Amino acid sequence: MEFNQVVIVTGIKSFKGEIEGKKFDSFKVFIQIQLDESKGTAKGFATEEFNAGVSEEFDKWKHLPFPLQATATFQMVTSGKVTKMQVTRVIPKQIANSA
Repeated sequence: MEFNQVVIVTGIKSFKGEIEGKKFDSFKVFIQIQLDESKGTAKGFATEEFNAGVSEEFDKWKHLPFPLQATATFQMVTSGKVTKMQVTRVIPKQIANSA
């Protein structure tokens, strides 16, 4: 199941290299997520890291001011016991508006 959501991206980071013989190439976005307030023990927002592609994506974002609004495509996946959200695409509003 996929859905689009307007989100606040608070930061980005990339890494391309090798650690102990294993190659890595990643781009991560940090997205503001509302805390679960249902138990009355939390309020506000936290920032969660999501994989969003490979390191070359960083160059498309590095000139933008943060935090920024973006449209993220989320995919809900499950192992059969645990459900989690993955980001399959993120487009900054500044880029989307200029296209």
